[in-house]
Amino acid sequence: MLPTPDLIKNYISAGLECTHLDVDGDGQHFTALIVSPAFAGKRLIQRHQLVYAALGDRMKAEIHALSMKTLTPEEYQA
Repeated sequence: MLPTPDLIKNYISAGLECTHLDVDGDGQHFTALIVSPAFAGKRLIQRHQLVYAALGDRMKAEIHALSMKTLTPEEYQA
């Protein structure tokens, strides 16, 4: 069974505090807009690592590709 955008959204929000989260995709390729206070003071790669940690092994098994935009709440409001 292919994962849905809602399922990916649930995976991310279960492992990372998000103030805004949008996920779109076709079951294999996904795009996400993730807004989290956890990203404050972090470089882009560190932000992506936080998302990958929230997804765990699902990135290896269920999700073929994930393109993400990671913002702090302040960056999102600007």
